[in-house]
Amino acid sequence: MSVRFNRSLFTFILLGFAVPITFAADTGRGGFRPGELWLDDRGVHINAHGGGIIAHDGVYYWFGEHKIAGEAGNVAHVGVHVYSSRDLVHWRDGGIALAVSDNAKSDIVNGCIIERPKVIYNAKTHTFVMWFHLELKGQGYGAARAGLAISDKATGPYKYVGSFRPNKGVLPLGFDAEVKTVPDPGELKDKKSAKAIQAGDSVRQDGQMSRDMTLFVDDDGKGYLLTSSEENRTLHLHELTDDYRGFSGKWTRIFPNASNEAPALFKRAGKYYLFASGTTYWNPNPGRSAMADSIWGPWTVLGNPCRGTQRENATTFASQSTYVLPVSGRPGDFIYMGDRWRPKNAIDGRYVWLPVEWENDRPVLRWHAEWDLSFFTRP
Repeated sequence: MSVRFNRSLFTFILLGFAVPITFAADTGRGGFRPGELWLDDRGVHINAHGGGIIAHDGVYYWFGEHKIAGEAGNVAHVGVHVYSSRDLVHWRDGGIALAVSDNAKSDIVNGCIIERPKVIYNAKTHTFVMWFHLELKGQGYGAARAGLAISDKATGPYKYVGSFRPNKGVLPLGFDAEVKTVPDPGELKDKKSAKAIQAGDSVRQDGQMSRDMTLFVDDDGKGYLLTSSEENRTLHLHELTDDYRGFSGKWTRIFPNASNEAPALFKRAGKYYLFASGTTYWNPNPGRSAMADSIWGPWTVLGNPCRGTQRENATTFASQSTYVLPVSGRPGDFIYMGDRWRPKNAIDGRYVWLPVEWENDRPVLRWHAEWDLSFFTRP
């Protein structure tokens, strides 16, 4: 890795250039500074991009994409990194939870794309289950698969199980079985097929595409994979099997043809909420939010959750959603986790964490240059 921390000079060395040290987490006050460098217990910027967090036995575990310097960091050369913390501020480096393979025949060979890893714990099997967005080496974003790995320990190592296009040959809820499925846009050859796709009738018999994704476990223990599908035009919600390692066959389409990605799903007071973004590659765009009484919908659009300047609202505070973290011991309190992508130098991507606030049962985000968990106890 091309970064190191020089304690005597108090400088952060990034690709050979010294810059003044700043902290995303204020170690003295136990707070957060969104968008600034966030150092782990070794004094190195945390390397867990597009990540998610699981709380287990009083410990938080943060999983994310391990990046390397430069544009080469936009594909996987190391794997999925894991960190642990008891206060969400001070993080201990747990190493590589899932490593890429040197076997050229492996789906996760060095040079593939591994994005947005999320982990959930299965109480029945006593295993930690990781799902992630996987693209096969050399195929760009054409494979659009959901990768699976499991471990008996939160920090791993995780054993790679395989990758899938969810629910092969299974139609979604509310989809007329008599309607003939149509191909993806790149395969269209006539206006009739194009019209069918615009009407929202686009699912695949060979399994559904899966790109940006998140995991969610409901109060009843049911697990779900929420993923951007249909060339990022439509979100798909897939119910997982009881062991969280497969698909039950029950799934639905959310906001057909609305072009959502970066989904983050959470629940408060019996209602389901969703953050997402538009599809503008690495560039930030106006955030999106929605609400439903049932996880299966119908979903109601709530609009942009950001409450800031015109520029901040247009870029979701220069970030893209990756996860919404429930605060342990604080029912109904959540932290928005976003990424500030740096595709020209992937390792320098930053993290934007903000408290989720509420306006008439709508989740909203406001900029806080510095804040801490006492925010949730303020009147």
